[in-house]
Amino acid sequence: MARSGTLLLGAAVVAVVGVMSSIFIVDEREKALVLQFGQIKSVKTDPGLSFKIPFIQEVVRYDGRILSLDTPEIEITPSDDRRLVVDAFARYRIGDTEEAVTQFRQAVGPGGVRLAEDRLASILIDEIRAALGAEGVTSGTILSPERGALMNRIRVNADTKAAALGLDVVDVRLKQTNLPEQNLAATFERMRAEREREATDERARGAEAATRVQAQADRTVVEIVSEANREAEIVRGEADAERNKIFAEAYGADEEFFRFYRSLRAYENALKGNNSTLVITPDSEFFEFLDGAGMSAGTN
Repeated sequence: MARSGTLLLGAAVVAVVGVMSSIFIVDEREKALVLQFGQIKSVKTDPGLSFKIPFIQEVVRYDGRILSLDTPEIEITPSDDRRLVVDAFARYRIGDTEEAVTQFRQAVGPGGVRLAEDRLASILIDEIRAALGAEGVTSGTILSPERGALMNRIRVNADTKAAALGLDVVDVRLKQTNLPEQNLAATFERMRAEREREATDERARGAEAATRVQAQADRTVVEIVSEANREAEIVRGEADAERNKIFAEAYGADEEFFRFYRSLRAYENALKGNNSTLVITPDSEFFEFLDGAGMSAGTN
């Protein structure tokens, strides 16, 4: 009786263990394969409770989420022969279909995700070299907003090749784009020389403009002064003409008085200053109008 109870208990334990071993749960973040002696028997892509043959079949789980992969630094040569060092990252996942999961297992075997990433990195490197080194793609293109189109081209081509691994490439982006270390000094020197040349050109253009402005200003000054002198000469000429006219009219009105006035002006001019001594003959016409006032020649 006791032995029979023990056998029943053992059988119950074996049955429970067998049932528990045949049940497995697929998480919503996972994809699972049921293998029997290394061969794929079923693929589980939907979350939930599933069954397998205990002790004969095993379950292999893969992360079904979008994963990230960083590529190593790659040296590329665009069409303008200006070498660049780039590194990129990609986002990928195992395909959602049973066929994709099966293909993934067949492609990488027990190596799993690590082996898949090694192969995907090689695909990305080849596509990055091909896209960034294509004809017409310059370093300026890679550093401009046009790089978005290049990244999309890389993603599409990489996704096509990664399909053989059961992978979907969701996105590809360049993280950094730098010059090779050995080219930095030469590039900086070239940039400095270009800036110095531009500065020299700007200074030359500025000096030329300054000379042009100065010449225009000098010309304007000469024209203004010449015009002012011309107008002044005209005014002086008109004044002299008016003066001569007045003198002529005065001379015509009273010739004797005009001669007297002219003689007084001559006396004033002759006796101006500190030296007022004249030596002339007594009968000089110079003292014609003073002779009657009792002055004689030689008087101081």
